[in-house]
Amino acid sequence: MKFVTAAVTFVLLVGGGLAASSQKLPWQTSDSPGGGPNQQLVHFLYPQQVTVPAGAAQTVELHFRIANGLHINSHEPRQKSLIRTELIVAEPQGVKIAAVDFPAGSDFAFPADPSTKLSIYSGEFSLTMHLTAQKGDHLVQGALRYQACDNSTCFPPRKAPVAIDVIGH
Repeated sequence: MKFVTAAVTFVLLVGGGLAASSQKLPWQTSDSPGGGPNQQLVHFLYPQQVTVPAGAAQTVELHFRIANGLHINSHEPRQKSLIRTELIVAEPQGVKIAAVDFPAGSDFAFPADPSTKLSIYSGEFSLTMHLTAQKGDHLVQGALRYQACDNSTCFPPRKAPVAIDVIGH
């Protein structure tokens, strides 16, 4: 199984496979204590299932919603110290993910420092995944890694689970 992080970096799993119940996939670990699903500030909305022509390059739009009153850093924050938004995806056998396109961020400045502009996402946004699937049913699983902030506080990084049933026909 292969992992795709931020759409272009590939990491190959080494070892005896993922069958062991004690081994966790990268998005199944929390970056902070208590970072469980009840504390998600960003939610994967849809699609939960897509049907694509087998063997043909396709795009799939992944839709997300950020909780009201919050924003997350874009995929390309303007300051190196900020945590960028990334998509971590496991490629199941039969699916090749070529890339994931992130939207441009919106400019944002805190009221206390209007001259410093951040690149953020807020509200709803979507990513474009470029993939090719072989014939059959394939479960693509992953997570959106992000750091959410309001106008005064940034929360510890979290991961929003993503799962899409890709059917190649």
